[in-house]
Formats: sequence, structure tokens, C-alpha cells
Amino acid sequence: MLEVIHREGLGLTVETNGTLCTPEHAAAIQATSERSFVSVSLDGVDAGTHDQIRGMLGAFAATVRGIGYLVDAGLKPQLIFTVMKSNRGQVESIVRLAECLGAGSVKYNIVQPIARGENLHNKEETLTIEELVSLGRFVETVVSARTSLRIDYSHPAVFKPLERIAADQGCGVCGVKGILGVLASGTYALCGIGEHIEELTFGHVATDSLRTIWECDPVLTRIRQGLPAELGGVCGSCLMKKICLGNCIAQNYYRMGDLMANYWYCEEAAAAGLFPQSRVYEGSVHA
Repeated sequence: MLEVIHREGLGLTVETNGTLCTPEHAAAIQATSERSFVSVSLDGVDAGTHDQIRGMLGAFAATVRGIGYLVDAGLKPQLIFTVMKSNRGQVESIVRLAECLGAGSVKYNIVQPIARGENLHNKEETLTIEELVSLGRFVETVVSARTSLRIDYSHPAVFKPLERIAADQGCGVCGVKGILGVLASGTYALCGIGEHIEELTFGHVATDSLRTIWECDPVLTRIRQGLPAELGGVCGSCLMKKICLGNCIAQNYYRMGDLMANYWYCEEAAAAGLFPQSRVYEGSVHA
């Protein structure tokens, strides 16, 4: 795969837990593309926290070692820190660790209520919407001001400071209108959600033309034509919908069976009176 990416002059983005990374892997990734970018999941600043979350003894040591190999190869990996109750107290210290390890950025992920994440939500191991909104405000205003690293808290754009959106600082959104996933089985899919929802898969690479799937599949066509105008609920009345595009329509479909359903985070925030009323179309009220 790296040979193909290099030959075609493509960019390379890798997301990994880092445990199997070797110096040879790191060097090959760095040499493949001038646009090589690697994100490594690290859910704690110590072995006790990270290993417990990952369910694997020795995971922390292996991941930190892998990060070191990437840095030694000349890469500036991003650390992905998934926020939950067991590691909430390490939200700022993960930035200090990232600085020490030579990382280039830190991204705070919110546990999505899907697959394993759904089980964590049901067990109340995740943060409440009130805690998530408050923590996002702290990360965006306090933590980001105390480091030169790029910081991204993955709540929807409507909760981000306008200056960060304008400067494109940690405001990345899913490029759902321009992507198509391929699962390990060779099946085309909207993204990894295809592992759980068969109707979001679209044929197989061995038998179906990529061009035909991309141009003719009704699900992909509806996504490109329907977003953001057909978004429902609080997302439909949000001033940020052209940026956000419903945040994660795969998650929305998993939860509601509708690609244009509103995003769970915004729905819960609106119900709790935490959705910014200054960022809804005039006449729309959510409380």
C-alpha cells in the first residue's frame, strides 16, 4: 500500500494504537509521502490509566515506544485522547506529555454511542453532556492557551470559539461528501460504520466499479445532494450546519436510522439548555 501511495503521489494519513510500530514502519511512513500524518491513541499519561482503558497490560509502554519511533523518523504525530470519567483528570497533563514526547498536536475525542462506545455510555463510564460542554470550553480557552501545540476538542463547530473556526484551529470536520471507505473484506462502505450497518455498504472492489458506485449509489447521492439542507432537528436550524454537516451522519444513522437526523451531542445539549442560542436561525428555539 505504501508503494502505491508513493507512486501515485498521494497523501497518507494513519490512525493507530502504536503498539506494533517499529523503526522500520516509522521510516517507511515518513518516506512514503511529504503529506504523511500519523495519529496515535493514548488515553492516559500513565500505564495504570491507559492500560485499564485499553484492556491490555503493557499497552502504554508499547504505545509510547511507537510514538518515539515516529518522532525519531521525523514525524510529528498527533496524540488522540478519548475523554471519559477514568481519565478526565489528565486532560491538561496529556498535553505536557505530548510536548515531552515530541508530538505535534493533541486531539480530544468524545466517546460516540456506537459499538463499544454505546456500551460505555450505558455503563455511565462516559461524561454527561454538561461535563462535556464544560470540558470543551476549558480545553478551547485555557488548555490551548498554555501550549504551542495544535489542540482539537472534537465537539461540534457550534460550540467552538469563532476565532478558532476562522483561523481553522482545531475545527476539522468529516469530509463525508468526498470520501468512500473500503473495509478489510473489500466491501465499499461509507466508513468503518459499514462493519455494523450493512445498508451503508455499497458493493465489492472485486466486482463493482468504483466509478459506478461513487456516481450512482443512491445513499452516496443523497448525502451529496441532501447535506446540509435536509438535516433535521437542532442541526437543521444551526447556523454552523454548512461547516459541520451534521457532525457524523454515520453516527446519526446508527442511532436514528436516518442519514439526516440530528447529532446526539447537539440534541442532548439543546435538551439541557446548553445549545448556543446565538448560533441558531432567527425564530428557532431549542431548550
